[in-house]
Amino acid sequence: MRLLSVNVGRPKSVPYSNHPEGVTGIDKRPVDGPVRVSAPGPKGTAGSGLAGDAVCNLRHHGGNDQAVYAVAREDLDDWERELGRTLPDGAFGENLTTTGLDVSGARIGERWRIGSEVVLEVTSGRIPCQTFQGHVGEQGWVKRFTRKAATGAYLRVIVPGEIRAGDPVEIVHLPEHDVTARMEFQASTTHRELLPRLLAAGEALHPEALAAARKYVAEHGG
Repeated sequence: MRLLSVNVGRPKSVPYSNHPEGVTGIDKRPVDGPVRVSAPGPKGTAGSGLAGDAVCNLRHHGGNDQAVYAVAREDLDDWERELGRTLPDGAFGENLTTTGLDVSGARIGERWRIGSEVVLEVTSGRIPCQTFQGHVGEQGWVKRFTRKAATGAYLRVIVPGEIRAGDPVEIVHLPEHDVTARMEFQASTTHRELLPRLLAAGEALHPEALAAARKYVAEHGG
């Protein structure tokens, strides 16, 4: 398991952005050399956990619980075959493109050590938006991405430090529950009946998903 690329983006004006000023940082490209990773701060006031990476829409993106977004190269390869086009590392706006790691199948609260310092913790899957669809340039992309549920994973920063392409990735903590980033995504989108199962992940779960699960149980039981 290793890190194929570290990807950052700069603000870019595009017609498909849902930002009031029409800008987005989703167009992320691989960078050479080390990149500093640290907890950025609360959602709504802070962006990416990677130095030099732009998050423009702070209402929906960024913050401590979505500090880093990872996608498996294997999932990009699968999409390449389905779409019949090349998808370079960073094509989904991910900060980390990995190989040898089941990112969508990672458990909530699972911790990865990247390189010698950085430790990240899985918090949730990624819900697609119209900006993502515009960036990828495929009709019906939000529905297609949702149906496949190869969602990648958002992570929070547990131990800050520097990372670079080629760093090894090691799973240093594997929770005993079975709540994955994929399950969290499905529970939050098309399979709301799964919400009670998310509670097994506890406080490691993204706070918004945890609140939704608790609300569902209070209203419906489970």
